[in-house]
Amino acid sequence: MSKTLNIVGGGMAGSEAAWQAAEAGCDVVLHEMRPKVGTFAHRTGDFAEMVCSNSFRSDDDERNAVGLLHWEMRRAGGLVMAMADAHALPAGGALAVDRDPFAAAVTARLRAHPRISFVEGEVSALPDSGSWIFATGPLTSPALGAALQAETGAEALAFFDAIAPIVHAETIDMDIAWEQSRYDKGETEAERKAYINCPMDKAQYEAFIDALLAAEKTEFHEGETAGYFDGCLPIEVMAERGRETLRFGPMKPIGLTNAHDPLNKPYAVVQLRRDNALGTLYNIVGFQTKMKYGAQTSVFRMIPGLQNARFARLGGIHRNTFLNSPTLLDNQMRLRSRPHVRFAGQVTGVEGYVESAAMGLLAGRLAAAELLGREAGPPPPETAMGALIHHITGGAEAKTFQPMNVNFGLFPPIDAKGGRRGRKDRYKAYTDRAKLAFTDWLAGVPGAAPDAIAEAAAGS
Repeated sequence: MSKTLNIVGGGMAGSEAAWQAAEAGCDVVLHEMRPKVGTFAHRTGDFAEMVCSNSFRSDDDERNAVGLLHWEMRRAGGLVMAMADAHALPAGGALAVDRDPFAAAVTARLRAHPRISFVEGEVSALPDSGSWIFATGPLTSPALGAALQAETGAEALAFFDAIAPIVHAETIDMDIAWEQSRYDKGETEAERKAYINCPMDKAQYEAFIDALLAAEKTEFHEGETAGYFDGCLPIEVMAERGRETLRFGPMKPIGLTNAHDPLNKPYAVVQLRRDNALGTLYNIVGFQTKMKYGAQTSVFRMIPGLQNARFARLGGIHRNTFLNSPTLLDNQMRLRSRPHVRFAGQVTGVEGYVESAAMGLLAGRLAAAELLGREAGPPPPETAMGALIHHITGGAEAKTFQPMNVNFGLFPPIDAKGGRRGRKDRYKAYTDRAKLAFTDWLAGVPGAAPDAIAEAAAGS
């Protein structure tokens, strides 16, 4: 059997899969349609380009599920996590990434690998032979989407994903706004001041909600329905669920003290997070939107501190396709009807950059094991990666399957012997158990090693 693995898609999942399989000893051909065929969201032809946010979310690997996923990927020699660490920005307890240098570093490492070659252009059909991983992400091309629909005999599933706007830092009025991470979280002053906060009193909040609800929105094409992923709801959709929804969501004021008026508690707060290392760009946290461009500028300039804001990028909305994985994929992430084809990343029904890259890591390792003649199963469900793959390939209810972030609700319950545990102790028990199980699993599955990725990070 040929030891060549073909990977379609150079996003988070495809990049990680290519690195893992190549480090395991397989020859890899990475197919990427960009820049020959573009998308509305991507700006470059770099691999692992981040388009929606620059955040990998919490980096707490002891009491947070996504932080645990970070730990597992680092332990597995993950390229994405190593480059994220090398290009991290201050973000309190979160891991935020300087997105352009990050993507450039991933691209450079992949192009320098002697076992990886590249083909530019679109793959629009499912192959009949060979070993393949499709990691085409939420913007799977229409032609490939049609081929998947024809193969599975099912209607393509889709939801709509929204992108938050980015503001030029120099246009934020710091006489109104102030720098502070929620609850002053962070070990350094930079981390404790990783966010810019714009306060609102009740009258300003009410006026903002009125304008938000009245603003002109992007309309869907005939026959399309909006099945949004709850973790990336447009702010208008949240506001439509109740006038106070935003104040208990992305605009919650808790844990923040207005440096200009410390005795006056804000009614609501809009947070902005640094989007690049220079600190010249900030994205508005949680402000994904489907408002039309003209409406965005007028509504967002109602936010105190952003009255003179200039936008490096306005928000947007796009169709996000994914497989009904519980019915279509086996526990090796293989298409049941074509076992030589695997899927990875967001197209499998995981949500988020980290989850997408993690599924690429698994697909690359599992495909490499098969090509090298070594038996390997998925990680145990007690691990973060194992919990995700179990969920998408059989643990979820197929009729109501929707994209999912990693969370402890996907893990087998912790034995409660010895009395009830507090939430923090329970989460620590989850992560302790997961780390042991993942370390044992990792020893038997070929792929990248932590020492190899440390060398890659040093050269980024």
